[in-house]
This record gives sequence, structure tokens and C-alpha cells, in this order.
Amino acid sequence: MLRQLRLLTAGLGALTLTVMAPGVLPSAPALAQAQAANNLTVDQARAAALRILKAVQSGDANARYAQFSPERQAITSPSLIAATMRTQPKVLSFELLSVRSGMGSSTVEAELDTTAGKRVVFMVLNGDGRLERYYVDRADDASSDVARQFVVAVSTGNFITAHSFLSPSFQKEISPDALQRKWLGLQRITGTFQKVGRVVEAETTPDMRLVLVNVDFNRLSDNLYVILNDQNEITGVDFPEEPAAVAPVR
Repeated sequence: MLRQLRLLTAGLGALTLTVMAPGVLPSAPALAQAQAANNLTVDQARAAALRILKAVQSGDANARYAQFSPERQAITSPSLIAATMRTQPKVLSFELLSVRSGMGSSTVEAELDTTAGKRVVFMVLNGDGRLERYYVDRADDASSDVARQFVVAVSTGNFITAHSFLSPSFQKEISPDALQRKWLGLQRITGTFQKVGRVVEAETTPDMRLVLVNVDFNRLSDNLYVILNDQNEITGVDFPEEPAAVAPVR
């Protein structure tokens, strides 16, 4: 029987309360102004998305770094972005498919024509037009390939890329820096990462795939459990809290 999966979970974020004088309520125009301050217009969101995609197409790592939100900038660097971009298919052209402006964030859908074929990407922009998170349509990929690519991204320190493999709802629960903390915490027990080994699809249902990714560390080897939905979006990850015992010398 498979061991019980320990899914990554995030605690509730701190609630921010605005304290006002008794009996004083914000006026409708004031509320509208405050909401508008955190929103992009459709035109602004479109312009921001075009800047992001042009930076990806040109391979401009400095521009790409500047376009991340401050929270994402804290866990990456232009040099890391440049190294990541060199391993990814080159973007030949792109087309915006939809732009939706919401409360505090905007979502842009785009189709990329790359050297590896067409990809649809969804970008979530904050009120400053910076990239908060993104995810790629990987429904046609093999679940084992998606799980492997996720673990490779985590193991090489590309936590923003790794985060893009998560489902939209899971992205809201787990931030890239939470992934980083989990991975670093695991290596304090297992030793430093060495390589990704075998990838096995252990269980498949119409709505779920369970993939085991074997990872070698310098002290031991263990499996990471990756759960994907029917769209190959990752909905759960198990970084073992009690890794396998260190193997004795033979």
C-alpha cells in the first residue's frame, strides 16, 4: 500500500484590517479609487504582457528579471534566469488570445510558437503589471515527463519555473519560496542533490495520476511523490519527511 501522501499546504496569510474612526465609512468614490489603484486596465495588461513575451523571445534575462514581482525576484536572479532560458525552446512568435482584468490582478492567455511546437501560457499580472505567476498548458504531455521536469526545476533552483507546473489553485496555496524552503529542508536530512533517476507512473485514474520520481542525494536515494490532475497540472507533492534509511556499505 502506498504510504499516505503528505501534501504541501500553506498556512493562511495574514489578514490586513483597515481601522477607521467609529461611524466613518469610506465613500463609494473612495472605494472605487482604491480598487482602481490595484487594477490594470485591459490595455495596460495587454501592454505588460507584450513586454514580458518580447523579453522571453529576445532572451533578455535582465528585462525578464525586472518584470517579475518583488516576491519572485527575491528567489531568482538575472544569471539564473539566463541559464534557464538557454535550456528552453526558443520562442519564434506569439499571439495574445485573451486579456482579463480582475480585482488586484489580471490574467493574460497567449499562444507561443516555439522551436518545440506551440504552447499556450497563462500569465497572472499584479497591479504594477509584473508577473506574479504563470502556468503552461501541458495537457498533451506525458505525466511522467511533467513530473520529471518539475523535479529537475526544483533541484536546479528554478523555483519560479517549478511553480509554473502547479495547478492554478495549488499555486495560490504554495509559493515558490515555500517550495524552496521544503527542498532545502529535505536536503538537510538527505544530503545534497545528485541526480534524478527513474520516473514511474504508479497509479492512474480518470482524474488523477500519481508519479514516483526517484532522486539520488549524496547520503541516500528516495522517491518524491507527484500528483497530477487530468490536465497534467500538479495538485500535490510529497517531499518525504522520513526519507529512506542510509544504505550500509557492502
